[in-house]
Amino acid sequence: MMLSSINNSFEQDTHDVDGNCDGPDLDFVYADVDTYQNEIAELYSYTEFNELQQNVKAFEDQMEMYDLPPNWQKQDNSSQRSIIMKLIDQLEVSSRAFRMQAARCILYLAQGCWAEVQSDEEQHQITRDNVIVLYELGVFSSFIDLLNMEIESACSPDIVAVKITNVTLVDSTDLRVILSVLYIIAETIRDEYDKGSEDYKNIAEAFIQEINSPLPDGELLAVKLLGMITRFCSGAAPHFPMKKVVLLLWKITLLGLGGMEKLKNLKNEYRVKAGLEPVTEDTLEVTKNMRASSPPATATDILDNQNPKRNAFRRSLMKQRFLDEQEQMDMELTAGNESTPPSNNGGNGNQEEDISQFYRQFDDPSSNTANPNNQPSFSQPPPVLPVQVTTRLPWTPKVRQKDIDQFLDISRNKFIGYSLIDDHESLAGLPQPIHEGVQTLRRHMYVSLADVQIKKEEEIARNPISTQEDEIPLNPAEVLYQAILPNLPQYMIALLKVLLAASPTSKSKTESINIMADVLPKKMPITDSQKLTVDMSRHKEIIVKAVSAIILLYLKHFKINHIYQFEFMSQHLVFANCIPLVLKFFNQTITEYVGMKNTIPLLDFPSCVIGEQPDLSGESFVYSGETADKPYYSWRNVFSCINLLRILNKLIKWKHSRVMMLVVFKSAPILKKNTQGAPCHDAVICIKAAENANQISRTAMAQIEHEDNECHLCKGKTSSQR
Repeated sequence: MMLSSINNSFEQDTHDVDGNCDGPDLDFVYADVDTYQNEIAELYSYTEFNELQQNVKAFEDQMEMYDLPPNWQKQDNSSQRSIIMKLIDQLEVSSRAFRMQAARCILYLAQGCWAEVQSDEEQHQITRDNVIVLYELGVFSSFIDLLNMEIESACSPDIVAVKITNVTLVDSTDLRVILSVLYIIAETIRDEYDKGSEDYKNIAEAFIQEINSPLPDGELLAVKLLGMITRFCSGAAPHFPMKKVVLLLWKITLLGLGGMEKLKNLKNEYRVKAGLEPVTEDTLEVTKNMRASSPPATATDILDNQNPKRNAFRRSLMKQRFLDEQEQMDMELTAGNESTPPSNNGGNGNQEEDISQFYRQFDDPSSNTANPNNQPSFSQPPPVLPVQVTTRLPWTPKVRQKDIDQFLDISRNKFIGYSLIDDHESLAGLPQPIHEGVQTLRRHMYVSLADVQIKKEEEIARNPISTQEDEIPLNPAEVLYQAILPNLPQYMIALLKVLLAASPTSKSKTESINIMADVLPKKMPITDSQKLTVDMSRHKEIIVKAVSAIILLYLKHFKINHIYQFEFMSQHLVFANCIPLVLKFFNQTITEYVGMKNTIPLLDFPSCVIGEQPDLSGESFVYSGETADKPYYSWRNVFSCINLLRILNKLIKWKHSRVMMLVVFKSAPILKKNTQGAPCHDAVICIKAAENANQISRTAMAQIEHEDNECHLCKGKTSSQR
């Protein structure tokens, strides 16, 4: 009776999941950044529209002062360089008004002189040309000096006491101008460098070397920006524009350390130096050929769905003293509220999911059988091909030495009756199938770079005199780690505080940090309330995107550079409640978050200033290009979800105590709800990461339930004996 009930539930779950997967997958490509146009548009808030006109006014006044026509394109190359040099000299005067007028002129040049162009392409080309001249003449270094001056003056006690009561967009005007110029230069150089532009090759190399070198005051630019975030979170500088700060920090980190392609090359380079074979498979490349899928339902899930109130108990999260000094994480997760209905549980009658179902069907254009009439794929539905059952996994399985040792210990205890400590080779007394199993495991054995580094450190600790320690190479990751090491715990807490404040599931409180200081205008508009609401939600999404990317880049680069650097940073992230914070973020319907339309295309830069501006009405909020086969999705929100899940996986991988945190925080219902709610409408890597964490937490929960049952049995026996 019990087995038939479970089988019926499995069949029902399979039918429901198949029905949920009828929707189209997202046409999403996971990359380091979004398109250049979107990255530049996200720099500005919609409330900054009026300030763009001030840049043109400052440029026209400055050109009138030089007795020149207010048209940048009519100036020859030598005249343009002369004007920029005069503006740089004006940045050093004592009068703040003159300094900021010159800064606004340079910002207008970096923005592509949009008042003189008729199209976005023309504006982009002028930005590209101007950034070359601006960087060659030293504008970036001059604006770093301006940033230092603003930080020192903004953090004085008198100014903070005045501004802390009512912080608005006006209080951060000068800082936003400076950060915007720095960001446009960094993002333009990064984009052209990734494209392989010959004009930017030498400039990009010099720029990367500059941001990886200490400034004249001895600090790295990344450390200075992290210090700004720390001061903002501590309340010493509540008017700092956090969105622009974290965006600039993200692009500086991405350029200085490198993105996904750089990480892959560095990993193989370090493995070869350590005497290991390079890795030929890339998980991100493999998952591009896989479709989104839900994990099969287990017997425990079926029973929980049949008895939803059996474990309906509340378990509150304990407040830790590192992250929640100003805001306690209101996160009471219940098994009953977070469990999904039976219609959302995945599974099939065989309690397994065919490996071939993970792959998309591929029609070879050169094959006549795939499309015999040579018609476009959208003109007629593709023929239904029989599913090919494959016996291989999407990627090569990896076996650790610990797995082989565990297999040998179990086999020896079973067939011989005792175990051999520290013996990894002897197979005496074991039957032939065990020999073949060990050979198969060794054939797929994978030695990670972290294992080699840990073994080297243990050898140095045992024999400090006889073991020669290798010279530490001063690569960009090592330089950055040494720079942030003294204050690394404070930096991690500050980043997580900003991430928590920007999370869509966080509740606003009066004592929490105000990340909306660079969005809210001095006078609240009455007629533009809808635009302000969209702008605030968009502001939060951009901050989550940047902070998640920064943390993930730090974790990945430090793990490759040295495993102990990664472990030290991971430890402080866990101390600062990073794991419950990520779970708190996913305690929502992710498909709705991914489909959020918190953007107004007509107000994005440069569309908001080029050409005739239409009146904003209800039609301005209509999004074109959304069809049944191509649903709308927010690239930055999908990107943020993937980053946060990858961070969660890196923190809990092979860490039993941290997996127990997932169990305590009831993570299985949260992750399973997001993976099975609409599996075909989410990114493949997001599903894969959630499945891994879900499986780990489910296994740990089963272990705890088993121990609890044994404990109850022991208590029952003791009572009966008494």
